[in-house]
Order: sequence, then structure tokens, then C-alpha cells
Amino acid sequence: MFTSVHLLKQRRFLPLFVTQLLNAFNDNLYKTTMVLFVIYLVYNSPDTETIFSGVASFVFILPFFLFSAIAGQLADLTDKAKIIRTVKAAEIGIMCVGAFGLYLAWQGIAVDVIAIPLLMLALFAMGVHSTFFGPIKYAILPQHLQKEEVLAGTGLVEAGTYLAIMGGTIIAGFLAELVEVAAIAIIAVAVIGYVTSRQVPAAPPMGEPEKVDFNPFTSSWNLVRDVSHNREVFYAILAISFFWTIGSVLFIQFPPLAKNVLYADPAVASLFLVFFSIGVAIGSVAVNLLLKGTVSSRYSPVSVLVMGAMVVVFYFVCRAWNAMVVDTALMDIATFLSYPLAWAVLGSLLSIAIFGGMFVVPLYAFLTTKVATNKASRAVAANNIVNSGAMVVGALFAMGLSAIGIPLAEQLLLSAGMCLISAWLGTLLLRAEREAAVVA
Repeated sequence: MFTSVHLLKQRRFLPLFVTQLLNAFNDNLYKTTMVLFVIYLVYNSPDTETIFSGVASFVFILPFFLFSAIAGQLADLTDKAKIIRTVKAAEIGIMCVGAFGLYLAWQGIAVDVIAIPLLMLALFAMGVHSTFFGPIKYAILPQHLQKEEVLAGTGLVEAGTYLAIMGGTIIAGFLAELVEVAAIAIIAVAVIGYVTSRQVPAAPPMGEPEKVDFNPFTSSWNLVRDVSHNREVFYAILAISFFWTIGSVLFIQFPPLAKNVLYADPAVASLFLVFFSIGVAIGSVAVNLLLKGTVSSRYSPVSVLVMGAMVVVFYFVCRAWNAMVVDTALMDIATFLSYPLAWAVLGSLLSIAIFGGMFVVPLYAFLTTKVATNKASRAVAANNIVNSGAMVVGALFAMGLSAIGIPLAEQLLLSAGMCLISAWLGTLLLRAEREAAVVA
């Protein structure tokens, strides 16, 4: 049964699925509330808002670059379920710090000196938390699932992740001006996540004990170097990383673009991210149905080409919207949806995400099925290192474009052009995949 809904009834999968869902939900509830609050209620300049959004992305991504190698080693050499429980317990403390920062910002107490630094500190700590959780959510699947279930499990995790992002983003859009409620909510979700993590079955290390290299630089270099010997995994990592370079640029652009080009209030900005999340979830499930459980990059090149075409469509829709709207007052959801062109905005965003999901989801399955089981976490960690480096470049690129005065709408065309490179990398992976199949 390739839709694999039956996995959601299994203890070997359901607790992990729910814990990951709550993790993604809380990440985005906190991060989106923070960004929307600052962009809409603190700053009043498109360039400053884009730079803040970029800095927030950089702060969250940096731990993935620094600590993914250590996280991957620990995940392969320790019981993965134990690590999950440890990081989920830490999340409770992290969210307490973030909640305090939100409270101070809401009260207008030392916003620039204390509140925003506390918000950034909690965001960095959540990045560390996700760095150690990230390798496990994929690498644990081959231990708990049958070989033919791994792609389906990966798709469900991805779909659940983006549905959780959707939920967190929806609520954040409404709580951007009710941050006292958001402060309570992020702590409550962290506590529930810890409770569900207690139900994840044990996943002991599969290989012989090894010494962990705690130097973030040497361990990262050695990990990426070791993984690069496997051409299928290496090309999958490159393709995923460049995809998320594009993704980081788009996500940085969305909030200020929503405010300054589409004249949308925080709830509408949240709606955009919701449609994007729904799209990735649809793409995750659709590609699994097309591949019928087989791990393959067969549909990846064409998927990312269509994604790029949809980004171009989104650009022209944004231009048409900007020319059509006379009243530049920020719109609520009802006002936004009263414009016929609103559905073109949402439809193009949905299409971008669907084909993006179809491109990237099968590639994650390569990381856990094309390496030895006892090295799966390290393959995912190597991917996270390269991903984070690529996303940092994407964040700096987006901030640089704003700094030199390139309008937000025009920046979308550069993102569309980058999809051509992703398609090329996907083609290299498909060629390596076919060559490996011939050798086998």
C-alpha cells in the first residue's frame, strides 16, 4: 500500500511522526510570529525588513553548518530515541527564553537592546535543537521500517512537516499582534513534544563504537569528504542544497514582498506560506504515488524546471497585482480574496511548492537508502552541512540584492533562473543512478 497511511497506525512510526510534526509546528510558530511581529510592528522600511528576515534565517541556519557533523556522529553511535528525548527536553527551556523575548517586545521593554537579542538567541538555540534532531528523523526510518516502506515514510515525514509548518504559520499570522498568547503556546507545544518523544521506540547504534570528533570544522570536512565518494548520495546532496538555496531566497522574500508589493497584512502573509506548505505536502505524496515506493530521481529534473516556470508566472502575477491595486493600505484576508487575481497569486505559489516537493522528496530517500544503515545519520548530517552553507549563501544573496536596490518582484526572476542549475544537478543524479543500476 504505497500511500502508506497504515504506517500512521504503527508505534514504530507514529510517535516519531507526531514528534517531528510538533517540532516543525513549534519552529514555525515561534519563527514566523517573531519575524512578522518585527516586520509589521517594529520596522517600517522594505530594505530593513528584508535584511532582518535574512539575518533571522542566517541565525537559524548557522548551527546546521557548525554542528551537523557532530549530530550525525552522535546519532549513528547512540540510541536515536534517547537523543530525540534529550533535544525535546531542551526545547522547553529554549522556548521559555523565546517567550520572554516575545513578552518584552510586546510590552515595548528594551526592544532593541534585550528583546530582539533574546529572540535571536532562542532562534539560534532552536537551530541547534533542530540540527541534532534533523539527522534522526530520516536515519531512524530504515531501522523501524521495511525497505519498501522507506520512501513512503520519508514522504509522510515531509508531508507532515509541511502540514505542521502550515499550521504553525497560520496561527503565527493571527498571533503576530497577540504575542502574549504565542509566548504561552510555544512553551505548551514544547512540553507536548517531549511527551510524545517518550513513545519513540529504541533505535540503538548499528555499527561498532567509534570516537566522536567534536571539532565542528574537521568533523564537517571529514564527513562531507567521506560521503562524496558515493556519487548518488553526493549528487543528491548537491541537488538538495541548491534547491534550498532557492528556497531560502524565496522564504526571505515572502514577508517583505507580501507587505510591500502585494499590500498584505500578517494574516495574508501567513496565508501565502500556508499555500506553499500545502503544495510541498501534495508534491511529497504525489511523487511517492508516481514512483510506487521506488527510490529514484526520475521525475526530479522536469519537476524543478516546472517549478522555475511557476516562479516566473508568480513574478508576472505580482507585477500585475502591484499595477492593479490603487489603495496601498494593508489588506486582511477577506479584502485580499475579494480581488480575482488573488487566486492567481495563491495558485502560482501552490504550483511552485508542489513541483518543488516532487523534486526534493525522493532525493532525501537517497541519503538513507544508498549508504550503510550504520552511516545513515552521517549522510543526512553531511547533507545538512552542505544545505546550511547553501542556505546561508542564499540568505546573503537575498540581502545583497536588496542592499543594491533590486526590487523584490525582480528578485523572483533570479530565483527562477537558479532552477535551471537544480535541473542540471538532478540530471547528473539521474545519470549516476542509472549507471549504478547497470553495475548492480
